[in-house]
Amino acid sequence: MSLYTIGDLHLAMSSDKPMDVFGDAWKEHDKRLAAGFSALKEDDVTVLCGDLSWAMSLEEAREDFLWIHRLPGRKILLKGNHDYWWTTAAKMNRFFRDNGIDTLEILHNNCYFYGDTALCGTRGWFYEEDSGDAHARKVFLRELIRLEASLKAAGEREIFCFLHYPPLAERYECAEILELLQKYRVKRCYYGHLHGPRSHRSAVDGLYGGIEFHLVSADYLDFRPLKILE
Repeated sequence: MSLYTIGDLHLAMSSDKPMDVFGDAWKEHDKRLAAGFSALKEDDVTVLCGDLSWAMSLEEAREDFLWIHRLPGRKILLKGNHDYWWTTAAKMNRFFRDNGIDTLEILHNNCYFYGDTALCGTRGWFYEEDSGDAHARKVFLRELIRLEASLKAAGEREIFCFLHYPPLAERYECAEILELLQKYRVKRCYYGHLHGPRSHRSAVDGLYGGIEFHLVSADYLDFRPLKILE
C-alpha cells in the first residue's frame, strides 16, 4: 500500500470544456491521467487536491466521478476553486452512495489517517489584506477555520497537509495559513492550482520554514500521481 497525491484533474466528460486550449500538455489529458494511475494498486490511497471536474452540479459531474471511481485505489477529495459542483459533505456522500461510488471520500472539516500520518487540508484561498475585498476576506476566514478544524483532528500524529491554493509562491505568502501549518507542526504541504511553465516557475517546491512544500498540479507532474509515502 502506498500514498499518492495529484491535483487539478480538470475532467469534462459531460461538459464542453476542452483543456487543450491551455496548451499541448493538456491534449487528451484524461488518457494521460489514466496511464499515470495505471501504476497504482487497489490498496493505494490518492489525495486529489481540487479542481477535479468542470461540471456545475453533482448530476453533471456523474461521469467524471465514475471515471475517477474506476481508477485504482481509494481517493480522498478536497475542493478547488473550479469545483462548482461541490455542496455539503452529506449530499456528496449520499450522491456517491446512490451511484455505487465507494472509492471516493471527502476531506472537509475533518482528516483521514494513513497509518501514523494524518491527512489534513482544505481548499485555501488567495487573499491580500490591502485588497479591501470584504467577500474575499469572509471566504478566507472560513477557510482558516476549516483548515484548523482539520489540523486539530490529527491529534498527535504527524501531519501532511493538502491544499488547492498555494500558501506561498514567488512574491506571495499567506501568513495566516503558514502560521497554522507551523502551529500544528505540519511535516509536508502539497498544493495545486498553478498551471503552465510560468506559474510552475513561481512555485515553492522544497523546504521552507521547516516544512516541505510540493506543487502537485497534474501538468506539473506530467499527469502521474506523486508517491509520497509507502
